[in-house]
Amino acid sequence: MVLVDKLHQAGIGVILDWVPSHFPDDAHGLGFFDGSNLFEHPDRRKGYHPDWKSLVFNYGRNEVRAFLISNAIFWLQQYHVDGLRVDAVASMLYLDYSRKYGEWEPNIYGGRENLDTISFLKDFNEAVYSNFEGIQTIAEESTSFPMVSRPTFDGGLGFGMKWMMGWMHDTLEYFKKETVYRKYHQNDLTFSMTYAFSENFMLPLSHDEVVYGKKSIAGRMPGDEWQKFANLRLLYGYMFTHPGTKLLFMGNEFGQSAEWNFEGSLDWHLLQFGFHEGIKKTITDLNALYKSYPALHEKQFSPEGFEWISYSDHQNAVMSFIRKGNKPKDDLVVVCNFTPVVRPNYRIGLPKKGKIIEIFNSDATIYGGSGVVNQNKLTAEASPYDGKEYSIELLLPPLSVTVYAFL
Repeated sequence: MVLVDKLHQAGIGVILDWVPSHFPDDAHGLGFFDGSNLFEHPDRRKGYHPDWKSLVFNYGRNEVRAFLISNAIFWLQQYHVDGLRVDAVASMLYLDYSRKYGEWEPNIYGGRENLDTISFLKDFNEAVYSNFEGIQTIAEESTSFPMVSRPTFDGGLGFGMKWMMGWMHDTLEYFKKETVYRKYHQNDLTFSMTYAFSENFMLPLSHDEVVYGKKSIAGRMPGDEWQKFANLRLLYGYMFTHPGTKLLFMGNEFGQSAEWNFEGSLDWHLLQFGFHEGIKKTITDLNALYKSYPALHEKQFSPEGFEWISYSDHQNAVMSFIRKGNKPKDDLVVVCNFTPVVRPNYRIGLPKKGKIIEIFNSDATIYGGSGVVNQNKLTAEASPYDGKEYSIELLLPPLSVTVYAFL
């Protein structure tokens, strides 16, 4: 409670990782609590998790549902936490999750959905949102189960947000490729926009991506040292300008080189080196950009908040788009160059006339970049391009994301 209070005093919100999906069978825990299957489902096909060798709650039992929902409310009410990230929701939703033929039993309709879980999650979200203002529930759900983050009155599960696992996988696959091959894989990045608004998505670069031999996020970037950190700044810039909320695991914010080790501290000593300090400065400024410019957050769950300029320049591995807020004057232009080639006089289309100015450039020297920047105000020309009425020529830095505001 003291920790949460101190964090709140510093303006920091707290989201807990809440795990109603399974629990250990330790003798001192909930398993066989009174000598019977009190909390866990008595049918091993529903009450035992083969992946984690753990027990699964009996979501159809009223007492168990009340216990879990009361526990969630306890953290919010007594500890004043600001949200709950619900672990392994996919494992809860499907009766055949990690089970072979014959190891699971279909529901009463012959399907593989766990109807008790669906009912429980709806009740959980209704109880939480009806009792607390300003909180969020976030589902770690890795399948295409529909309407996870839609209201229960509309047939959804009622979560506030859902992890965008597809974006995470496709983006990391793209960024680990040598830049010379990226022109063949641009669809890895553009595909996310075909479903980006089907849920209220959160973009996760989480603990799961920096363990078990996967390397750190920085460790996956290709090229020499300069290119590795330029790629990392580009990745974060692309992430912060993509629709959806953001999640970084500790160490990502300064470019931790090694995998996360739960037995040791983070490698804070790396901040004595310029490239790592540059990543920290990049994340600091991206957070400020995200908070300060409404176009990056006001409509992040709505297709009205995004418009492509061009996603078809595969040859140069460049893509550009517009982020929109509630007011047209708040629109931002974002251009990503995924190769280490400087591109002068690069023309993009614009939907309106006027001037723009560069407000963020991941290649700035303060971040460890080469300093290729657009220093002056730029004026759109009445020259159609990219299907837009106007266009403008930009200087694209190497391995960079640049953001422009209309004046």
